Amino acid sequence: MDFIFMLTRQDRTIEDCLELFDLIRPLGLRHVGFKDVGVSETVLHRLTERIRASGGKVYMEVVSTSPEACLKSAETARRIGVDCLLGGTQAQEILEIVAGTNIGYYPFPGTPFGHPTKLAGGVDEVERQCSAFMAQGCAGADLLAYRATDADPIELVRAARRGLGPQGRLVVAGSIDTMDRMRAIAAAGADAFTIGSAIFSGTYSPQKGSVISQLADVMADSVRLRLGEAA
Repeated sequence: MDFIFMLTRQDRTIEDCLELFDLIRPLGLRHVGFKDVGVSETVLHRLTERIRASGGKVYMEVVSTSPEACLKSAETARRIGVDCLLGGTQAQEILEIVAGTNIGYYPFPGTPFGHPTKLAGGVDEVERQCSAFMAQGCAGADLLAYRATDADPIELVRAARRGLGPQGRLVVAGSIDTMDRMRAIAAAGADAFTIGSAIFSGTYSPQKGSVISQLADVMADSVRLRLGEAA
């Protein structure tokens, strides 16, 4: 299961994202992302270039709340050239925006609302939407499982996995701040997960003080999960 480090806090890209990325670059993170709000497009473009130059895969997650803003964010993703675009609910329209690029698109199943984002919707809805995403040509889905208001998070992960089938990549985002949650979503079928705020708040490893220490612990635990050592 891939660990995607989000340079974000409270669903916003941190203002010193460029400086922080330079600091953590020696860790060798292979999946790094940011949100579509918090800093300018110019900064996001520079950040994209730095992540790619380090050998990393670039993710941008859409948290804009209006349909118009989501489509504008998809246009931004195309201009700056990210590898993966996460979020948004207008799958067909966003697929049209990124058509002809190498951007993989992962829309939100369910009904996201508010900021920081929460997720409404039940198991049947999520499974049905994920199946539709694959039929439309999406790369997978971005599930806000632990932000759910109407269903058990792990049941939603299982439903999304069923809907995506074996070909779709399932990213689970939001409020993953413990090894137990990582283990649970891995067992339920997640292919990747994001962590942002829990790194900056020190939630993941409460006895450690630096961002680098927090990241190192998550990276080590994600490797253990891949190797089947985290029983």
